[in-house]
Order: sequence, then structure tokens, then C-alpha cells
Amino acid sequence: MTDRRYLIISPGRNEGAYMRRTLDSVIAQTVRPALWVIVDDGSTDNSLEILAEYTAQHDWIRVIEKPDRGHRAVGPGVIEAFYYGLDRVAEEFPYLTKLDLDLDLPPRYFETLLERMEADPRIGTCSGKPYIRRGGQLVSERRGDEMSAGMTKFYRKSCFDQIGGFVREVMWDAIDCHKARQLGWKAVSWDHPDLNFEHLRPMGSSQTSIYTGRRRHGFGQYFMGTDPLYFFATAVFRSLEPPYVLGGLAMLQGYIGAWWKGTRQLDDPELIAFIRAYQRRSLLKGRSQAVAEIEADRAALFSG
Repeated sequence: MTDRRYLIISPGRNEGAYMRRTLDSVIAQTVRPALWVIVDDGSTDNSLEILAEYTAQHDWIRVIEKPDRGHRAVGPGVIEAFYYGLDRVAEEFPYLTKLDLDLDLPPRYFETLLERMEADPRIGTCSGKPYIRRGGQLVSERRGDEMSAGMTKFYRKSCFDQIGGFVREVMWDAIDCHKARQLGWKAVSWDHPDLNFEHLRPMGSSQTSIYTGRRRHGFGQYFMGTDPLYFFATAVFRSLEPPYVLGGLAMLQGYIGAWWKGTRQLDDPELIAFIRAYQRRSLLKGRSQAVAEIEADRAALFSG
């Protein structure tokens, strides 16, 4: 029989306002995780009290307390906390998930991801699509089909190991998908009722303000080596969603500011060249066509 055991690692700091919905939605999964490790990254709210309630009832949920760094740190700090938990798990699992604690997942979420990965062995990482509630309605956060969503990265462990895991820098959640595709894997997300999940906090708003998050995103795109013309097109696209115009301008500010300061970039010239070639092809043919061509070109590299 297929081994469907999967491990969840959830970094979290001061998630008391959201985590009950995440906890309840994972407990309600039709295929539950074999182990869920929640890394408390120095919470000062009621997070630990809430987690104690759940660990008392579910022996497959484990809480690890990480020493407090004194502040919330998105990006590299999240990955630092993720590895703090992963490094303390001795058992091997065929699947691995990095899951945020501000999500509400549909009950067949993980079962559906497993089914789709079992149907296509080249899928290395996947997810559903994030939706945010605005005016009482769920609205898509408009994430591309060629990326697994950063707040819920579901991985085939063999792919995770082959790409070297997550880069401990901003844009880790895009770099990993590009690296996987470079090596012949597929990275994908699907818009489907069994996979669409509610993101309880707007993406990029978890530190200071959404503008800070957008500037950080621009900085991260520069670090990743994103083609300038492609990034400008991305910023225009994001200007069409709240906060209108200003969000896109904040992204440009982050990117141009990093360039102006001569900020270092990802130390992987071959991957940067691969990313830029994909981005330029996307501008000419669209992302779907660009990804399809790359997947066909890279099929011979896939080693499973």
C-alpha cells in the first residue's frame, strides 16, 4: 500500500487569534498527519495555553518551544523556526508540510494533495489556493499555478532533500519552486473546492503593515534575481488589488532600494539565469505556456 504518512511543521509566534481554526481544520482532515510539530517561536500571547489544550487530547500534536528572539521575524525567521522543529524529528516521513497557523483548511485538503501527487510522481511540491475574506466574501489572493503557496507547502520529501530544502532568506517560498523545476520536478497549486483554503490574515501584513510586507516582497524579488522588466509587470498586476496602486509602488520601492544599495543576491548564478529565462518566456507566452515548455524540456533530468 502507498505510504501516506506526512509530517507537518508549523512555526508560529503570537497566533492565538487564529490558531484554533487551523488546529480544528487539521484535526478534521480525512487523512490526518502522522505527526504535527508546532514550534512556538517566543509567543507572548495565549498561544501556549491553547496548544496545551490540544496536545492533551491529541498525541500526534507536539509542541516545541524555541527561545524568544524578542520580535516577530517573517521570511528568514520563519524558516529558522521551521528547521528548529524539523531538526528535532528523528523519524522519516515520505511527505513534509510547512503549514502556517492562520489558515482554515477544507477537510479533504491533504487527502486531495496526496491523491494528486500519487497520480503524478513528478509533482515535488503542491498546495491549494489561498482566499481572504473581504466584505463577508472569500476573494482569491491570486497566486500563480506554478508555485505552491508559502503558507502551506506540501512536499514529497525526496524533492525537498534534492533541492536542498528552504533557503533561509526572503523569497524562500519562490526559490524552492524554481529550484525544483530546474531539477525536473513540478511545482503546482490548484484552485478547487477541496483545496481552496481561507487565509485568516492578509499575505504580507504580518509585520508592521501591509506596505512593509510589500516592500519586503520587492526586496526579496531582487535577492532572488528576478528580471527587472518581469518584476515591473508583477508590481503593476499587484497594484490592481488592495491596497490599490500603493501596494505595487511599495513593491517597486523595495526592489529598487535593494538594487540601489547593491544588496547581495542569491548565491546560485545558474538558478538566477534559469529564473530569468522563465520570466522572460512568461512575458512573451504567458506563465502557463512557459511552465509547460520548461517541464517538457526538463523531463529528462527528473530522477524521482
